[in-house]
Amino acid sequence: MSRKKPGAAAPRPFGLIDVTLRDGHQCLWSTRMTTAMMTPILEAIDRVGYSYINILGGAVFDVCVRYLHENPWERVALLCERLKTPCDGLTRGQSLYTFELFPDDVVALNSYVLARLGVKVLTVYDALNDNRNIASSVVSAHEAGMQVNAMMTYTLSPVHTDAYYVERAKELVALKADFISIKDPTGLLTPERARTLFPAVVQAAAGTPVQLHSHCQSGLAPQVYGIAVESGFRYGYTASEPLANGASLPSTEEIDERARALGATTGIDRSALAEVSGYFACLAEREGKPRGRVAEYDPALYEHQVPGGMISNLRSQLATMGMEHRLPEILEEAARVRRDLGYPILVSPFAQYIITQSVLNVVQGERYKTIPDEVRKYAMGHYGRLAAAPSDEFLERAGIRPDQISDEPPAAHLAPALPALRAQLGSGASDEELLLAAFYAPELLAPLRKPQPAYQFRTTPLMELIRYVGSLKDLRMTRIRFGETEINLST
Repeated sequence: MSRKKPGAAAPRPFGLIDVTLRDGHQCLWSTRMTTAMMTPILEAIDRVGYSYINILGGAVFDVCVRYLHENPWERVALLCERLKTPCDGLTRGQSLYTFELFPDDVVALNSYVLARLGVKVLTVYDALNDNRNIASSVVSAHEAGMQVNAMMTYTLSPVHTDAYYVERAKELVALKADFISIKDPTGLLTPERARTLFPAVVQAAAGTPVQLHSHCQSGLAPQVYGIAVESGFRYGYTASEPLANGASLPSTEEIDERARALGATTGIDRSALAEVSGYFACLAEREGKPRGRVAEYDPALYEHQVPGGMISNLRSQLATMGMEHRLPEILEEAARVRRDLGYPILVSPFAQYIITQSVLNVVQGERYKTIPDEVRKYAMGHYGRLAAAPSDEFLERAGIRPDQISDEPPAAHLAPALPALRAQLGSGASDEELLLAAFYAPELLAPLRKPQPAYQFRTTPLMELIRYVGSLKDLRMTRIRFGETEINLST
């Protein structure tokens, strides 16, 4: 029997938070995983031993409505009911799930609905790191009985220093966040930066558990997670293979191994994890979806800082216009536009704004000949406090005077919306219906009224493989061998 050596440090807990059902397919499958694809493996996901499971985010909610024609509230309710592991839902501060800003009464109702449906942790971030924009989410989530995970979004610029993030962390402590996360959406963190930033943030968090959410676009994220463990972080976000790596997050398998090698305990059941990963491997094959691959280090990433999923979408859009060859030029221009706009972080919606402006500059052959209204409003403080002032060149071309730039919280200009919505929809409308009406036009909501399908709730990778092989029309006989067992299928 092994004995603990006298004076040996107790193992440090490092819980893992699963993002397979949210960020994994958002990054690699364009957020096209349906609820029916999720339900067969939920019981196995529960057995993996995750601390939390992230099931909702802005893109997931939006794609459910616009493209999958699923009611996102029904998905949240179903997953929370079926999963014993606490569920986590992510919102974009005052914007919630779309790019529009919403008043505090809509934000508060959203928190109440999520809590009633079973969400235990509300994860919230502001794309500008203006924490005034998440205050109403924090307060309303706590009032609804949820814990709050407040995120700081990481980027590189002359103004986004360690001291900058220490100040943001102190603001989140003052807001009484239950967890504080560093969100690295483009995978820009390096081991060198992590060694200075992480201890400083842990100290500023003053006992509030700190989490790491970093994507793999640079290929450095697994090393960075190791430094998070060493620095005293309590949790890390991961995805199960094959929905990890590439533009997604590190694999649960790799981070579990790294954490254990560093003396941390994760509580992960590798047998259950293998079952989950096997299921998603079969699903990827069946649906023709890509598997995540370990990314090669690309120095250009640290200049343009554009997330991988956005680069893929941009490349596709340029190809339809016969302009794919101009992608490097547009990415180079994106770095210049970002500097001119005061170093916004390339997450939604500002990533879209930066790319749109960059495409216009390149195609029109003149910088800022055309400036979209959303870019102009950003520069005027419509979405919140900027990290740095826009350049004089941009302000001059946009016709913006210094006295036109606001420093007030965006919510200060937004009148309550629920009274008008209740009058419009009638007293019989549910809270979920009120929120959907606040977010979307009626024509987008009409398809959500279709009956809910009959979901399958139990499967194994072997069952999925047999089902997939049976669906292939060009096979007459298939032999499957595992261990001492052999199965012959006639199709």
